[in-house]
Amino acid sequence: MSPLIVLVGPMGVGKSTVGQLLAERLGTGYRDTDDDIVAEQGRSIAEIFVEEGESAFRAIEKAAVHKALAEHGGVLALGGGAILDPDTRALLAGHRVVYLSMDIEEAVKRTGLNAARPLLAINPRKQWRELMEARRHLYEEVATAVVPTDGRTPEEVTRAALNALELKEA
Repeated sequence: MSPLIVLVGPMGVGKSTVGQLLAERLGTGYRDTDDDIVAEQGRSIAEIFVEEGESAFRAIEKAAVHKALAEHGGVLALGGGAILDPDTRALLAGHRVVYLSMDIEEAVKRTGLNAARPLLAINPRKQWRELMEARRHLYEEVATAVVPTDGRTPEEVTRAALNALELKEA
């Protein structure tokens, strides 16, 4: 089994919202690896970061992504940093991967770059910019299609993703 679509992109870009819309339009299931991690660990991602650190979280995330890629046949959303792992990037080869992109101004509007995001706790604008500089090429590397989300509704992004992948609604 393999996902119909895998969504990647930065935190706050709308992977969950667009993923659920895509699943509805395609008549399939939706799964989010961040939700899998929270359910399995019994605590929030922010708590895992604080209690165990980023490297421990990334190991948990890697296992969750690998499991979901093997088990889920619908639309799958990955956490913003999942693409940092080279094994995960290699596993994404051959999948339909949509990179949902946005610029810093859109990120500010959507997330407020708030402290609930552990990687953005101090100087969120600067940290978001640095995260994107480090990750953008990795998102692009794994992407089958890049769909900008700036100034678009979730419905418009969903349509653009379906068109980019040449998929028809169910």
